Amino acid sequence: MKPTLVLKMGQQLTMTPQLQQAIRLLQLSSLDLQQEVQEALEANPMLEMADDGDDDFSPANRDAGNDNDEAPAVTMPEPVALDSIEQHGSSEEEGNWNEAIPNELPVDTQWEDVYQTSASSLPSNDDEDWDFTSRTGTGETLQSHLEWQLNLIPLSDTDYQIAIALIDGINADGYLEESLDDILASLDPELEVEMDEVEMVLHRIQQFEPVGVGARDLRECLLLQLRQLAPDTPMLEQAMRVVRDHLELLGNRDFAQLMRRAKLKEEQLRDAVALIQTLNPRPGSEIASGEAEYVIPDVIVRRDNNRWIVELNQEAVPKVRVNSHYASMVRRADTSNDNTYLRNHLQEARWFIKSLQSRNETLMKVATQIVEHQRGFLEHGEEAMKPLVLHDIAEAVGMHESTISRVTTQKFMHTPRGIFELKYFFSSHVGTSEGGEFSSTAIRALIKKLVSTENPKKPLSDSKIAGLLEEQGIHVARRTIAKYRESLNIAPSSERKRLV
Repeated sequence: MKPTLVLKMGQQLTMTPQLQQAIRLLQLSSLDLQQEVQEALEANPMLEMADDGDDDFSPANRDAGNDNDEAPAVTMPEPVALDSIEQHGSSEEEGNWNEAIPNELPVDTQWEDVYQTSASSLPSNDDEDWDFTSRTGTGETLQSHLEWQLNLIPLSDTDYQIAIALIDGINADGYLEESLDDILASLDPELEVEMDEVEMVLHRIQQFEPVGVGARDLRECLLLQLRQLAPDTPMLEQAMRVVRDHLELLGNRDFAQLMRRAKLKEEQLRDAVALIQTLNPRPGSEIASGEAEYVIPDVIVRRDNNRWIVELNQEAVPKVRVNSHYASMVRRADTSNDNTYLRNHLQEARWFIKSLQSRNETLMKVATQIVEHQRGFLEHGEEAMKPLVLHDIAEAVGMHESTISRVTTQKFMHTPRGIFELKYFFSSHVGTSEGGEFSSTAIRALIKKLVSTENPKKPLSDSKIAGLLEEQGIHVARRTIAKYRESLNIAPSSERKRLV
């Protein structure tokens, strides 16, 4: 084959720098967007931040700002008020989210797509338990906390080296992962340390806070915490005997065998187990392992009489505009280097502001459609969650599914029920016997509700949960119940059994 020249005609999509910038800003979270805006302000002298009380960004002066071609600014989209939702309270509509489900659900449904949520619960001014320092201060690691206590006690240089080696072997849960033989072998041979010295230093560390730290297994961890209790604590001796001699039976919930071997009555065992349950099996978790992460909601949804108001969070939207003074210095006919520099930066500033404006409008459209679709959730909770996929929102707003995916990633909505990531409102659906659809999130909510109200002595098995749902006209396979239960981090019925 010899090379030849071929002329072809075709169409292709070109990603312009402006489009790339708009896509990049669209997928940024609120914190990342603030950083991106700060970098743009430092790189472009034509951009400036407006004051909080600037009237140029108010809805009343929005039209006037758009007429000023020389100094455009990012404006806030108008809040959207959805119509009355009283019709959703009728019995006919309530039945829409409690329809029957076929006996066999697809096993490849996205049951594992569970998104973490954080409730919006700020304390009142008279809350005595509120500790501002513990909530806002920089977290410390468990190792640094133990080393701080180590420096408060008198130790020889040899014991100090042993203590440092022991603290390095403690994991985030507070347990000593390394064996004493390995720790002894890691020490400097010139120290001539014996095993008795390592054990002695370990006992000193086990007296540190949090109580139970430095234990080598769960039994030792619980016993360390029980020994720290007052000697007159009710059922202390019985609890120590259960932990020391019969911890395996307690873990297996074999209470009948446990009562026989420990020679305890049911009431005594119940009180002893209640005391054990007050202990912390992971004492290291009491110490923060890093700085607290904060979530800034991008959208705020509130109830106004019988309407839902959807609006962007003004605190999360950067108020950027073109510096009118520098913009007035640009001359169109001037080709000097200084004027070219100003003109190029002015064009980049306009592109950046346009991308921010497009981001705000797209986010507002998507959030409004989500609220419109999930009104039942806002009124009744998770059990009223409707099935929703990206295609539904993309079709409603006239955008591509990839754009909806970027908008809903790392964007949060503040609702009366808490703060949720936008992706939380999307869930897979299954068909019902009547031809309808039911959300997998609603199924999880029903399972969680049944487990929370079960008898602790006789917890519900997966088959029993499936039977209870079937009595309500909801036919779910047992294996599907098991999958959803695991996604909710709910233990099997054998591990949920309690005496109380």
